Amino acid sequence: LNYLLASHVWRQDHNGFTHQDPGFIDHVVNKKAEVVRVYFPPDANCLLSVMDHCLRSRHYVNVVIAGKHPAPQWLAMDAAVKHCTAGIGIWQWASNDQGVAPDVVMACCGDVPTLETLAAVSILREHLPALKIRVVNVVNLMKLQPTREHPHGLSDRDFDTLFTVDKPVVFAYHGYPWLIHRLTYRRTNHDNIHVRGYKEMGTTTTPFDMVMLNDLDRYHLVMDVIDRVPSLGSNAASLRQHMGDTRLRARQYTREFGEDAPEIKDWA
Repeated sequence: LNYLLASHVWRQDHNGFTHQDPGFIDHVVNKKAEVVRVYFPPDANCLLSVMDHCLRSRHYVNVVIAGKHPAPQWLAMDAAVKHCTAGIGIWQWASNDQGVAPDVVMACCGDVPTLETLAAVSILREHLPALKIRVVNVVNLMKLQPTREHPHGLSDRDFDTLFTVDKPVVFAYHGYPWLIHRLTYRRTNHDNIHVRGYKEMGTTTTPFDMVMLNDLDRYHLVMDVIDRVPSLGSNAASLRQHMGDTRLRARQYTREFGEDAPEIKDWA
């Protein structure tokens, strides 16, 4: 069975609360590891690669979560195939930790969380250029589990290589945050993993207002990094305050005009 979930949590400009329950993902993950597969392609090329794989597979239940609204294209086709085949990986072009240990790992799983994470990374790299950031994108959710729990899972060594053993991890996830904790609770660095996701907040509203209501927006992710990287401390206090003020302005714009501000809607 190939199940394409295209009407998902984060785009509720007309559907409202009826389409805002990502609990189906949690339900599927409860099933046998030998059968279930859950994929979160972050863009159109990754969706093509994932669906090509799923349509060729046999004896699995493949769940693919991908929105149907226009969205940025992050990877060329060859890079998308490579990334989806691995199921998880560092996006070097978005990271600046090459050759050194990162100060923070920004992880993302899902098309909207990936967009907000990359926007947050853009802000951090502009305002805190000395901060070393590693961006990890997850396509195959089952990669987060240990190999002993799921055949697609990463070994502890590979997981530690990606997520480090002692650095803060800010994880933007499509669904309920506790699923990520459930999949990673045995990992070395689990205590440092902070997950943002859906927390039953929403209504018929604009795309960015939905992520703001659930604290998954780019400005909140920046504040999460500032709060969790010890070396920043009071040095980034002004940026943190600026992010809070910017969130308020974005919300006021949405309430006044019924759409997201241009700097958000047109961000690239």
